[in-house]
Amino acid sequence: MVEVKYTRHLVRFFPDLANHEVLQVEGERVSDIVANLEDQFPGLGGYLVDEHGRLRKHVNIFVDGEMIHDRELLSDSVDTAATVHIFQALSGG
Repeated sequence: MVEVKYTRHLVRFFPDLANHEVLQVEGERVSDIVANLEDQFPGLGGYLVDEHGRLRKHVNIFVDGEMIHDRELLSDSVDTAATVHIFQALSGG
């Protein structure tokens, strides 16, 4: 299983994440990870990707410390022992 870590800011929108410091998710590609996160936490996938499945502009995903290359199809490979980090930009005025 892939280990998924995320910024605590996501808990504001998805309170169920508060019970998990690290998520364990199955998937061979980033798109699989996002789909499985959506299954576990409804709405989270839609926060990360748009209606076409593309990574939203305010979100970055890293696999083992390297930013993914395919923001359109999320086809980057993910090893079963990988760590995935999800970050979103924060802004305000």
